[in-house]
Amino acid sequence: MKSVITLALIAMSVIACNRQAPPAVEGTTDDDAETPAIASPETSIYADAVANTSRLEGDYARDASRKPVEVLEFIGIAPGQTVLDLFSGGGYYSELLSRVVGSDGQVYAHSNEAYLSFAGDEFIDRHANGRLPNVKVLMAENNELELDEGSLDAIMMVLAYHDVYYAEPQNGWPKIDVDHLLAELYQGLKPDGIVGIVDHYAEAGAPRETGGTLHRIDRNIVIADFESAGFELAAKSDVLRNMNDDYSKNVFEPDLRGKTDRFVLKFRKPK
Repeated sequence: MKSVITLALIAMSVIACNRQAPPAVEGTTDDDAETPAIASPETSIYADAVANTSRLEGDYARDASRKPVEVLEFIGIAPGQTVLDLFSGGGYYSELLSRVVGSDGQVYAHSNEAYLSFAGDEFIDRHANGRLPNVKVLMAENNELELDEGSLDAIMMVLAYHDVYYAEPQNGWPKIDVDHLLAELYQGLKPDGIVGIVDHYAEAGAPRETGGTLHRIDRNIVIADFESAGFELAAKSDVLRNMNDDYSKNVFEPDLRGKTDRFVLKFRKPK
């Protein structure tokens, strides 16, 4: 992995960064992480990760709408795996992944300057003082991500895929080369590796540019992109559906924050 950096350097980057974060980003947040707890016979490893009392205080309020137990179980993250949390935001999922993969696993929490500016103190608090010892921060700007071949068991991209169709170079978000990004993810995954995608629904047939205007994306675009890159669609989930969502609205409108209709997809790299 390239550009794995220390928290001190991240802090300096956040302080120095005066770029506007891409409005397409919906922040995530995570908290204190020690060695992930072993699941009790009555609960799953995912439920135990969510129930851990050392998470950041703000995380718990997000659980009801994000349903992380169901999402992680659907994706199939397992103990001992190496997982990339791509465009990890504030780190809500990075922390949960940390607890699920355990001390024998590894999580790479990816970010860039625009996301750091958006996440701010939440990202710093999440990774401060070694509280997530099995998480390494991976800094890579758009089009600069480099992954070691076959190094990852899984990749998570939560509420961020629409950003690949967002572009505002003057604010630190150059247009992403989508084909190059997906090729890099394909290379980085082991055969039979998994990619989990969560994102906001757009109207069926909505153009790719909707990712940069309403911060939504047509699910069929995501499927077509990944299949064109060589991935196989393994499964779809309706666990985050909200049929009361108004697809004509920006996901950051106050009455929609945390309440959008969302799809969950699982892709697999062929063996």
